[in-house]
Amino acid sequence: MFLTAFAQALATMTLYAEGHPARERAIDAAFRELQDLQTDTPHPLFTFLGNEIVFGRLPLKDLRAWDWSQRLAQAGIQRLEFADAVTREDFEAFLDELLARLTLSTIDTTGVQQMRHTGIRYGAVGVRGEAEVEQPALPTATISYSLAEETDTLRWMQDEVKVTGLLPLAEAEAVVRSLSVAMHSGRQLMIPLLQLKEFDQYTTTHSLNVSVLAMALSEFLGLGAKDARAFGIAGLLHDLGKIRIPIEILTKPGRFTDEERAVMNGHPADGARIILGSEQRLELAAVVAYEHHIMLNGDGYPTMRFRRDCHFGSKLVHVCDVYDALRTTRPYRDAWPQERTVAYLEGRSGVEFDPEVVMAFTRMMRQMEPQLAVMRDERAPLMAAPAPSPGV
Repeated sequence: MFLTAFAQALATMTLYAEGHPARERAIDAAFRELQDLQTDTPHPLFTFLGNEIVFGRLPLKDLRAWDWSQRLAQAGIQRLEFADAVTREDFEAFLDELLARLTLSTIDTTGVQQMRHTGIRYGAVGVRGEAEVEQPALPTATISYSLAEETDTLRWMQDEVKVTGLLPLAEAEAVVRSLSVAMHSGRQLMIPLLQLKEFDQYTTTHSLNVSVLAMALSEFLGLGAKDARAFGIAGLLHDLGKIRIPIEILTKPGRFTDEERAVMNGHPADGARIILGSEQRLELAAVVAYEHHIMLNGDGYPTMRFRRDCHFGSKLVHVCDVYDALRTTRPYRDAWPQERTVAYLEGRSGVEFDPEVVMAFTRMMRQMEPQLAVMRDERAPLMAAPAPSPGV
């Protein structure tokens, strides 16, 4: 198994100096495993998401206890890809570079890097795939519609994932482009948010709102259109793993049992698996799905064995996620008013949320409150107000 030999080589290199026979044997063994792997898969691609390891689109369930996955992610390597022209010299140079990152923390997580003159590519997951093609401009529209088509499309997408296990990427991208059109339908940027009218449609409505908020915040931070859409996709899909949670748990008033809480806490990993199993180009969305409940101080879930910094996209979506959740009436509590929600985000800055992201988001929401367009799906029945219950 390549990953086992790969980890053994790194461990051996920490013990023996360059030229030592044991070190050379370990590197040779790992390189042979790589060559054997490339016999069937010429360009192997590994993605490391906390405890999760994905080979191409295939989750490696037998390696969930392989703690090198977290170490690699902590060193800024969430993605590792080999071309078919890697030499033994190239491979050893890569191991030396990786060892320096692991031991000296000389980490550059700005994107995917490439070893000079080699086909080894590694680094943090980027904002978008390199092969992304600029989408044609769409005509603008007015804000007078209800986002009913976008809601229907997302519900259909969720049903498709339940049935086939695969995500319809074209429809996801179309929804995000349509939301972007709604945001830019006037002279000023609008933030169109859907109002929840049925508790069992919370995941659909919430995902659309988080997508819009993520794109708005991206633009507020000065990011370009393609980056904003990439974060919009990540926001749209961040809760995709919830499609596997029984509706009676999702809509349960009051507190969860330990068993129900464990089911709920599994949705980030489930969502990341679904996304990567459907489309490798959505690796950013998969990382965000996995990390969006991890707090800045390392708390939250999934639990990390080794504390590490989360992707910027995860931090951005995390703030948007909590904002919309608190602003929505839920079975166990009423919606919070705007100012209380913003105050909560500011109070948790530096503990749960990234301070720079919170500062930008709260400034944006205060400035753009007059441009919030709250819409309804008029075809849905009005939701009855729930009885208040404790908890946030």
